[in-house]
Amino acid sequence: MAPVILLAIGAIHGGFWVWLALAYISVIAFALDEVVHVLTPATAPEKGVFWANALSVALALGHFALLAIGAYAVTGATGLGMAERAAAFLGFGLFFGQVSIANAHELIHRTHRGLFALGKWVFISMLYGHVTTSHRLLHHPHVATPKDPNFPPKGTSFYRYLPRSLWRNLTEGYRIEHARAQRSGRMNPYVTYTGGALGVLVLAWAALGWAGVAALVGFGAYAQFQHAMVDYLQHYGLARRALPDGSYAPQQACHSWNSPHWFSALMTVNVTRHSDHHAHPGRIYPALRLTPDMPMLPYSLPAMGVIALVPPLWFRMMDRRVDRVLAQAQGERA
Repeated sequence: MAPVILLAIGAIHGGFWVWLALAYISVIAFALDEVVHVLTPATAPEKGVFWANALSVALALGHFALLAIGAYAVTGATGLGMAERAAAFLGFGLFFGQVSIANAHELIHRTHRGLFALGKWVFISMLYGHVTTSHRLLHHPHVATPKDPNFPPKGTSFYRYLPRSLWRNLTEGYRIEHARAQRSGRMNPYVTYTGGALGVLVLAWAALGWAGVAALVGFGAYAQFQHAMVDYLQHYGLARRALPDGSYAPQQACHSWNSPHWFSALMTVNVTRHSDHHAHPGRIYPALRLTPDMPMLPYSLPAMGVIALVPPLWFRMMDRRVDRVLAQAQGERA
């Protein structure tokens, strides 16, 4: 919750506070990941459910409050100067892309209708509601195969992956929901995703004019970019083996990259423990486990995101690791 407080203060008072908020969610987070080496223990799946859900609800409500405050800040309505407004955009955008999206992802895996709806509306406010469908009905069933819009085969740069992933999540998710709506007679949820996004933009226009709309679109684009980056980092190259009948080998821990870095894990509700999440999608985030046999990224997710922006460096760092993980998995099967 610390970024929520720092960003809110920075949006109003500017100066030291807005720069501290930006530093906290970027440089300070990276430093604490790299300097302090601890591994937070997993809780039992049945313990801490109330408090875990309470934190997720608090983060989601904080997201909506920060979305309004952030729009006012970056449009200059709170009196910030140009440099402070740029810092505010980066700080708020990092929070939305790294914390809000991770928390919304957690919520859409909940069976409680209220928690699920809260996560869905966080995604909608980021103009990204369709991921509520594509993540659950495409990514999870087809992870690490060509049928997964979020799977980057080895040798695919992030720049090549990004437009294809965004487009396929949108269109293939719609195809699934359209077919389901025809079978059930219920409304296609894309109506809510699209109508909700338009509603958010209308509210921004009513409050702040076209500058408010630009701020919301900017926040949404930045958050979507970061979410696509996380999917790229967590699944790069780790393909499931194609079987003679055209199906694929069952997904295993070796089909997701993980990160043991504690601070970014705490800030992103353990989204870094990705192998266990795919093995147990309904498992609440404090109970997600990290074991030595799971593939590990060499640096924290935010640091790896920067490296992925330089494809030659990324390929040099990751391609041999991909080969080792898949060769080890093949050896274990043999």
